[in-house]
Amino acid sequence: MTGQAPVVLLAGNPNAGKTSLFNRLTGSRAKVGNYPGVTVERRSGKLTVGDARGAELVDLPGTYSLTARSSEESVAVDALLGRGSAPPDAVIVVADATALRRGLYLATQVLDAGRPVVLALNMIDEARASGHTVDAERLAGALGCEVVETAATKNQGVAELAQATARALKQAPKQATARALKQAPKQAPKQGEGAEAKGEPSGTEDGDPNAAPAMPTTPAMPEALARSIAQVEEVVRREDARADAAGARALAMWAILSLGDDELTAPSWLREAAARAHEEAQREGRNLDEELVAWRYGRVDAALEGALTEAREEGESTSSRVDAVLVHPVWGLAAFAVVMLVVFQMLFAWSEPLVGAIEGAVAAVQDLVRGALPAGAIRDLIVDGAIAGVGNVVVFVPQIALLFAFITVLEDSGYLARVAFVIDRVMAAVGLHGRAFVPMLSGYACAIPAVLATRTLENRRDRLITMMVVPLASCSARLPVYVLVTAVIFDPEAKVLGVLSVGAVVLLAMYGLSMVATLVAAAVLRRTVLKGPRTALVLELPPYRLPSVRDVLLATWARVRDFLTAAGTVILALSVVIWGLLSYPKDPAAEARWEAKRAEVTASVAEGEERDAALEAASQAEAGEALRHSAGGRLGHVIEPVIEPLGFDWRLGVGIIGAFAAREVFVSTLGIVFDVGSVDEESQPLREALRDARRPDGSKLMTPLVGVSLMVFFVLACQCMSTIAVVRRESGAWKWAGLMFGYMTVLAYVASLGVYQVGRLLGLDGA
Repeated sequence: MTGQAPVVLLAGNPNAGKTSLFNRLTGSRAKVGNYPGVTVERRSGKLTVGDARGAELVDLPGTYSLTARSSEESVAVDALLGRGSAPPDAVIVVADATALRRGLYLATQVLDAGRPVVLALNMIDEARASGHTVDAERLAGALGCEVVETAATKNQGVAELAQATARALKQAPKQATARALKQAPKQAPKQGEGAEAKGEPSGTEDGDPNAAPAMPTTPAMPEALARSIAQVEEVVRREDARADAAGARALAMWAILSLGDDELTAPSWLREAAARAHEEAQREGRNLDEELVAWRYGRVDAALEGALTEAREEGESTSSRVDAVLVHPVWGLAAFAVVMLVVFQMLFAWSEPLVGAIEGAVAAVQDLVRGALPAGAIRDLIVDGAIAGVGNVVVFVPQIALLFAFITVLEDSGYLARVAFVIDRVMAAVGLHGRAFVPMLSGYACAIPAVLATRTLENRRDRLITMMVVPLASCSARLPVYVLVTAVIFDPEAKVLGVLSVGAVVLLAMYGLSMVATLVAAAVLRRTVLKGPRTALVLELPPYRLPSVRDVLLATWARVRDFLTAAGTVILALSVVIWGLLSYPKDPAAEARWEAKRAEVTASVAEGEERDAALEAASQAEAGEALRHSAGGRLGHVIEPVIEPLGFDWRLGVGIIGAFAAREVFVSTLGIVFDVGSVDEESQPLREALRDARRPDGSKLMTPLVGVSLMVFFVLACQCMSTIAVVRRESGAWKWAGLMFGYMTVLAYVASLGVYQVGRLLGLDGA
């Protein structure tokens, strides 16, 4: 890698504090992208401490082992084994010192790959507080790599870890390979193979100051297991010229454990070699996977012998007593309901003033620019297109930031893992596991942060299914539509059972429909387009921890920045397109006519409230005519034959087109169409205009049946360009965004059609 900065990989189990260490080592300056060919996030940064300063540190997805079962784990495996890219110059393996046995399983696999390794025993402060003691020097001697004790949240041991990494980078790859071979089990040599096949080191000079301590004899590997591994290893050496001795052995063991999963990418020759090894073992009555896992855990136990002393637990711990409530089938659900109620209350209460401030700031900038530029197309593009488009992006930031801050706090505290465990029983019915529930629930606030929250799901199929159904959750942007329609079609004094208002019952029904549709859609997608077995929820309940404010802020900022730079650009572009559709082409003759009308009012009406009202009425009427003349207005007429069976006319069609910018825009678009100006859902003039609206045959437009049909359409339709943009960003392909938009549109159309046509057959289409 001459001329390039050395590459150091940061590997470790989930919840081992890997990201906190990454932030400490890089000074929180990370570049975020995707690994080639997949949508797995890639975070990298430059080391900023110690003699390794300038090296590139890559934060790999968390994985418990090199037995890949998901796209994230596959990325980690490929990077560690050097599959498809240059192998790393060194690897930092982060292990949770409170669960060291589990962390060392991965560490021994990485050591087998033959790269220089540094083991970081993170959360050592918690381990000591629990009464555990670790002899780091003895463990280093057993493993053959440097071991550094760290507490990332307190910045303890970070400088020492950086120095150990610098020393690891000085080790020649051949030396690391030789140590890996020393640590590997001895095997009987095969005909035609030399010292390397016997496990003898090559290229190692005694007394090398950079050489790590050699590992003592490892637990003896059963002869049959060694033979099976050697069989696959021989194929790797023959087919892959890049694989050195240690790499070939590591790849052989990975293939044996991993290639039963057809979704994993691997050469056919490697898949066939692993299959042959399994078949031969089965004929001998052996389970190759169990043998290899048992041997590796034996190796881990041998390394820990004398190096780890665990405290005896006396009586029931506080954590266990809390878990008795939080993971209880009933009380756990109740506790989660309370937590989410508090979260959403804070989400709405805290974000509302921030959103209002952003909207006010955008409006102020628009007024400032409008006053500074001469009237014309350029000013309209800048003010109503570009600046409004920026506002459409930035207005989501408060909710996204707050939701991710809450999710990070819940996750880092250890509570989210317990929620996933409790909810898993419920989510199993639709083929998802418990972790999918939080993004789905978040969709009732806003689909944008909810789609981003699917990143907490490890399995790509689960992630895709969840982001495909999250937009069915009845988000807050639909509420203005519900409020307007219910106020128009129902008497506010009408009661159900003499107690409940009709509007409240209808709103409850819309939210119920949303919940049912979300779960049914997930089940259907699991059994069709994204067919596959349900991913089992495998997790270890982490200890309760107090989240680091620094880590919460960094994680929140990373998500906000990602949204602004990726999805935000698409939203901005689409905002300008929607504005263009609803604003052009212009009608010069109509503009001249309305200008003359305003001049007439100014000349004939005395200055005062009467003149202002007349000018405002003229402006509203002009805006309505301009909208009807625009491409969007004409498109409303074009789609009228398609939406007429749903009970809609071209005016509602224009509102639906405008709502693609954002669902709540439906209300203000109707205000322009009906010549009542820019309004909200509480506007009495718009409500009266809708109540009085007539079809060409003189019948009422907004009957209760049409209103219910319209609300059902909005419950199920994907009327949000921002959601489409974010799904495209998160899924990595337009096909998934297109699939979501397509199935939701068809579902909305069919459901609305059924409501309206069945209602007509039952005679419910009267006023």
